[in-house]
Amino acid sequence: MATQNSARAETPKPKNRYKDARRNADWTIDQDWQSYSADEHDRWDRLFARTLKVLQGRACREYLDAVKTLRLSESGVPNMERLSDRLEKITGWRIAPVTDLVPDDIFFDHLANRRFPAGAFIRSEKEMEYLEEPDIFHDIFGHVPLLANPLYADFIQAYGKGGQRALKLGRLKNLARLYWYTVEFGLVREAGGLKIFGAGIMSSTAESVFSLDDPSPHRIGFDLERVMRTNYIIDDFQKVYFVIDSFEQLVRDCTEDFGPLYERLGSGPTYEPDELAAGDRVIHHGTLDYFRGRQAKATANG
Repeated sequence: MATQNSARAETPKPKNRYKDARRNADWTIDQDWQSYSADEHDRWDRLFARTLKVLQGRACREYLDAVKTLRLSESGVPNMERLSDRLEKITGWRIAPVTDLVPDDIFFDHLANRRFPAGAFIRSEKEMEYLEEPDIFHDIFGHVPLLANPLYADFIQAYGKGGQRALKLGRLKNLARLYWYTVEFGLVREAGGLKIFGAGIMSSTAESVFSLDDPSPHRIGFDLERVMRTNYIIDDFQKVYFVIDSFEQLVRDCTEDFGPLYERLGSGPTYEPDELAAGDRVIHHGTLDYFRGRQAKATANG
């Protein structure tokens, strides 16, 4: 789905109506678009309208342009087959409906062949504000638009191929950090400011504001090795956001031979999300106040 099992291994899976659907060998399923209820279509429309409103002036230009190009504003839950037909004409990518998170080797094979696995279920009304596991809104609204950008589309395919190699070399943990801090929670410089391109931020109205406006998190210039040495958290806002200068930089830095880098990663430091390291290009030194407040509240509640 939207991220590898290794990046969500500790997250319990919510119930969804596709859990018993017939799976093909590549873990894909029939989306069965006609089966979505009127309530589910309405839920998508409400999520889409309110989230896109927050993203105006916050999401990167490439994302907002692609939302229009792919016609994601059409009423109701997207039909993945029809959406794939539009996307394939632009960058050659298609969307592969799945029940939930897929095994890492399957995930990488899909990406390496320009297929994006997307969960077919939509969150419940109770989970409108927070969902632990990516659903169709996270995957389609958050991830798919940027696949219409040729540079970003090439990066995701390269990531899939790199994942196949990382599995063999035992470096999946390092590569998962790259996915987390770019594809899910990345920021990009644009027009003199910072904008969002990570899908995990895009699909969360609260984090869309937090990632750009709150003084608590660190915001650091992207460095590939630094990112691959940095742990992340999966159950709260991020303590650090890495900022790329452009998608050209992302493609350039992430399509090099990772062999020498993997050798270096065999030793040396691993950083916690709230740490700053020597050599960091610090764009904003976070106060960490939000996280200290959360910790104090947790301690007080025993």
